[in-house]
Amino acid sequence: MKGIAIFMLMIGLSVAASMPAQAQRISPQENARQSRKAIKKQQKMLNKANKRQRKANKRAAKAARKQTQKANRRRK
Repeated sequence: MKGIAIFMLMIGLSVAASMPAQAQRISPQENARQSRKAIKKQQKMLNKANKRQRKANKRAAKAARKQTQKANRRRK
């Protein structure tokens, strides 16, 4: 049992040691690129939410207009 555990530990350590140092650090250019990508994604989600909100407002206004039309018909 101990032999298997030690073997697995050795494999794990060798994989971790073989990772290049560059993969662990992020360059300023890569950081800027990721920031631009995140900003673009956030803006896209915000635009989508705004569009949904505008559509909901239009539906509510249309429903209110229909209600007032129905109410006005009943009075006549």
